[in-house]
Amino acid sequence: MLHTFTLHTKQRDEMIDITEQVRSFLREEGLENGLAIIYCPHTTAGITINENADPDVQHDVLLRLDEVYPWKHPRYLHAEGNTASHLKAITTGSSQTVIINRNRLVLGQWQGIYFCEFDGPRQRTCYVKFISG
Repeated sequence: MLHTFTLHTKQRDEMIDITEQVRSFLREEGLENGLAIIYCPHTTAGITINENADPDVQHDVLLRLDEVYPWKHPRYLHAEGNTASHLKAITTGSSQTVIINRNRLVLGQWQGIYFCEFDGPRQRTCYVKFISG
């Protein structure tokens, strides 16, 4: 089964913890062992796994991405004006794979799964697929 959920982002750049949503789908599936694939079908957003204990980490990640990929650059050509959001999405990637063991996501003690918005606010879709194994 393919699980789908919608997010309503509030800012141009933000990281939204979706770990509990993925865990909820896993409980529905009842899968004991396998893989979870979390996928974002947007070219200006991404999925990442990182620390979820200290919100300052999210702030620092977004700050540094803005420094590396400034919103305005004199040599950007993309007519929509959101080249930075495309570059940030390429950097984070469009999906993450998480191991499932004994009906639990195998994440580190401080890790969470994040939907990364880079061109908000927008309504976004995210997909989760579980594979037995």
